Amino acid sequence: MSERPDDDRLEELREQKMEELQERAESQQGGEAQEAAQQQAEAQKKAVLRKHLTDDARKRLNTVKMSKPQFGEQVERQVITLARSGRIQGKIDDDKMKQLLKELKPDSKSFDIQRR
Repeated sequence: MSERPDDDRLEELREQKMEELQERAESQQGGEAQEAAQQQAEAQKKAVLRKHLTDDARKRLNTVKMSKPQFGEQVERQVITLARSGRIQGKIDDDKMKQLLKELKPDSKSFDIQRR
């Protein structure tokens, strides 16, 4: 009689382990699908930027992204939004990119130091 509870417990542990393995496999498949979707979205974003920006404007944007990644992403999102809404006519050249960067640039905080 003492062997039966051990067998039941062993079977429960096996079932739990199988469930864990299945969940892990499902989450990995979900992660791969999510990664593929991210890559596709990134490719679409690059295609829109390539279509609506001149080479000089793209270089300037890449330079901004290198120094200030969050601000660069914000500018990219703004350009993509403008492109999708149809408000970009022609291509954005370097001068227009400079103007856009000035408009979107966060206010620089200045510090007034007063000596007594």
